[in-house]
Amino acid sequence: MNGPFLQLNPKDNVLVARRLAEAGIDVELPDGLTITLSHPIPLAHKIASRDIASGERILKYGMPIGIATEDIPAGAHVHVHNIRSAYTPTYALQDANGQSTEVSK
Repeated sequence: MNGPFLQLNPKDNVLVARRLAEAGIDVELPDGLTITLSHPIPLAHKIASRDIASGERILKYGMPIGIATEDIPAGAHVHVHNIRSAYTPTYALQDANGQSTEVSK
């Protein structure tokens, strides 16, 4: 994908800004739809690559990173104002011998 945005994984429903994307620029989304940014999008921030429904998982790197807290239209900024975390409350740690241990938060 050319331009200021990059899709990191084909499963992703967000695009990541490779640089500051100024308001007013046209962005071609993966489905061929072209949108015009209404607000600047900072480096490394995300926009929706398609319409995302409230309650739908946000996928980045092909993995869930959050849940939409409202409907997010294609091309809209995806950030803390319209998603909540989807990280699990447990983590796998390795001990000194390389054995995995699951730890609850």
